[in-house]
Amino acid sequence: MVAAYLAGGIGAVMTGLLMVGLIYVLVAFIIKLIGKGWIDKLLPPIIIGPMIMIIGLSLASSAIVNIGIDNIDNFDYRNVLVALVTFFTTVIVMLKGKGILKIIPFLIGIMAGYLVSIMFGMIDFSVVASASWFEIPSFKFPFISYDFDFATALTMIPIAFVCIAEHIGDHTVLSTIVGRNLLRDPGLDKTLMGDGLATAVSSLIGGPANTTYGENTSVVGMTKVASTYVIGLAALITILFGFLGKITAVIQTIPNPVLGGISLLLYGFISVNGLKVLINNKVNFDKTRNIIIASAMFIIGLGGAIISFSLGDMVISLSGMSLAALVGILLNIILPYEK
Repeated sequence: MVAAYLAGGIGAVMTGLLMVGLIYVLVAFIIKLIGKGWIDKLLPPIIIGPMIMIIGLSLASSAIVNIGIDNIDNFDYRNVLVALVTFFTTVIVMLKGKGILKIIPFLIGIMAGYLVSIMFGMIDFSVVASASWFEIPSFKFPFISYDFDFATALTMIPIAFVCIAEHIGDHTVLSTIVGRNLLRDPGLDKTLMGDGLATAVSSLIGGPANTTYGENTSVVGMTKVASTYVIGLAALITILFGFLGKITAVIQTIPNPVLGGISLLLYGFISVNGLKVLINNKVNFDKTRNIIIASAMFIIGLGGAIISFSLGDMVISLSGMSLAALVGILLNIILPYEK
């Protein structure tokens, strides 16, 4: 998005997002036509398990950076204390909470960490004081705020395929959590269709791309709340918050160590779900073939590997989970099975 903006301004960014959303829709139609039987063959447990683990483990450094313990020169005991209060409050509520408390441990943990941050003088409330109670988000509409720029936006199309890989990975995590194969029911075609339409509509009002946040799969797993009605209501509340400047400003003041304390649970939970996939499917690591596939995926997915190649004026880059998934799929196809 930044590269598109520098090359063609806001018009290129919004056009690119629209095209990425439409690519999702196109892929959804193709999957609908060819069926879903290929998914299980292309993504067996030996690939899905490491994919999920890589999603969580690759986010680990983000949690450490948020807490502020990644650099000894910038160490501040207040950050660590805030993160610990947030972490242990959430853990205690998860283990001992009853009724509604059991459902909102993260909210309570964030509130506890936020209060400690106030005690330590870590929050600047000037942004809250200057914010309006009611404000209209900065919508941007085509032909009014910008013109379509398809030539520059073409460079964003390859991003769709990287995000589709993440979409499959995150929905696989959710499938494990809720005990239902979401790639089959409601189906990858429907989830991709929703993802694509959301991104396309967002681009037409000046919003960012829709993205499947791996962190949210952990929230579902820990709270045991997977109802689409609850998520729909949460979406409406979030939209309402977008018009309430004071609330938006308060959310922006949440210190990074609070988020880091929560992330210790969230990111680790994703990785553990990947481990559960391997255990529940009884993946045999006495088989050298399985060891080779998992080993290659972990090192490539977590080692910072990146490859890029050009298609005309477009540069396509693959890294992280997407590259690891591709390597796992190729190895699973070419490696012979042991007798």
